Amino acid sequence: MQIDRSPSQIAAVILAAGASTRMGTPKQLLQWQGRSLLRSITETAIAADCDPIIVVVGASSDLIGAEVSDLPVQIVNNPQWQTGMGSSIRMGIQTLLVNRNTNVKAAILLLCDQPFVSPQIIWQLRSVYDATHQSIVASSYQNTIGVPALFDRQLFSELLKLDRAEGAKVVIKNHLNATATIDFPQGSIDLDTPQDYQQILSNF
Repeated sequence: MQIDRSPSQIAAVILAAGASTRMGTPKQLLQWQGRSLLRSITETAIAADCDPIIVVVGASSDLIGAEVSDLPVQIVNNPQWQTGMGSSIRMGIQTLLVNRNTNVKAAILLLCDQPFVSPQIIWQLRSVYDATHQSIVASSYQNTIGVPALFDRQLFSELLKLDRAEGAKVVIKNHLNATATIDFPQGSIDLDTPQDYQQILSNF
């Protein structure tokens, strides 16, 4: 598939605030193909020309933030990270708006624990957004749609209203008629437990 690299200015919000309680260690720092998961997804966003890139940290904020402090990103601390992912999404979008990024047309929400997100996946989200003019472009995998997902600026106000424990799927479900999708089968692979991590190391 030939990806149309549009000049649209698209931000990225990387959600890296969780405590990884089931993993038992900060999964943001787990090694994957020679880099930490956090550095991998951050460098992926950079390679896909996302600008600006907001990294939202929370648990172990100093340690995790230091992992990407040398990269061209803005690191913001979510003091309410324990309340759920919605609070981190809100923090990321608030940061975009406070910085008056008036040229940003949309933002892509990214997680650290989906190791197969590539620059090509992000470019597909961007290309479909520019081609369809839909308000949301989400990833399709295992009979569901979710992140990585792109949200047009007109939906920022709804992302800011998310309950602290809610994720972006709430907004997607509210706007299914305005949602396009890309196929990303490997999006279903995420890392929550030591078993998940060992399995992916063994298989890939």
